[in-house]
Amino acid sequence: MDPNEIKRHDMVARQIAARGIKDPRVLEAMRRIPRHAFVPPSQEAYAYEDRPLPIGSGQTISQPYIVAFMTEQLHLTGRETVLEIGTGSGYQTAVLAALAKKVYSIEIRPELAAEATERLKRHGIANAEVIAADGYRGWPEHAPFDGILVTAAPQRIPPPLLEQLTSGGRMVIPVGDFYQELKVIERSGGGYTEKTVLPVRFVRFVGEAEGTPFPPPTPAR
Repeated sequence: MDPNEIKRHDMVARQIAARGIKDPRVLEAMRRIPRHAFVPPSQEAYAYEDRPLPIGSGQTISQPYIVAFMTEQLHLTGRETVLEIGTGSGYQTAVLAALAKKVYSIEIRPELAAEATERLKRHGIANAEVIAADGYRGWPEHAPFDGILVTAAPQRIPPPLLEQLTSGGRMVIPVGDFYQELKVIERSGGGYTEKTVLPVRFVRFVGEAEGTPFPPPTPAR
C-alpha cells in the first residue's frame, strides 16, 4: 500500500470504526476514497487527521468521522438516488457515489462546484452530478429522493427538501445557529419522524434560507 492508503486504513480504524460506525459499505468507501485529493495542496498533509480542513471560499471539509456518521444514517444499499446540499470539495459526494445508484449535488458557490466537478471526473466518479445553485429548494427535476444529506446548517429545515423525500426516505441535516443539532428525518406516507442524533458545528446554510436568494442554477463544468 502507498503511504496515503496506509493513512486511510488507519483513519478508518482509529477515528471511525473505533467510534461506533459499523456499516461495512461505509467503512470500505472511507478506506477507498482518497481524502487528500479533495483538499487544497496546502492541506494534503493533514487530510487523514480527525478534524475539518479549510477548502477555500470560507468553507470546510468535515472531519472523517462526521462524514462517515452522516452517511451511515442514510442506510444506503446501492439502489438509491441521493440529493446532497453543499458539495464543498466533493469528498462527501464521492463517498455517497460509492454507496448509492445516483447522487445529485448542489453547491451555492460556483468556484467550489467547478472544482468538485473536476475532482469527481478525475477520479472516474460518473454517477454524481453537480450544479451551482442555492440548495434551499432542492432539485425538483430529479425528485423524489431516497436520501438527502445536507452539509450546512439552516435555522429551520427547508420545507422543499422535506417534500422531495420519497416515502421511507431519510434526510440527515444539521439545524441551528451557534448551537446545532444533527437531525435524521424519515418520511412515512404523508408524515415525518424526527430524531436528534448528535451535537455538531457546520457552516451556515446561506441563500434563500436566510432570505437572500442566489442566482438560478448553472451546470458545473
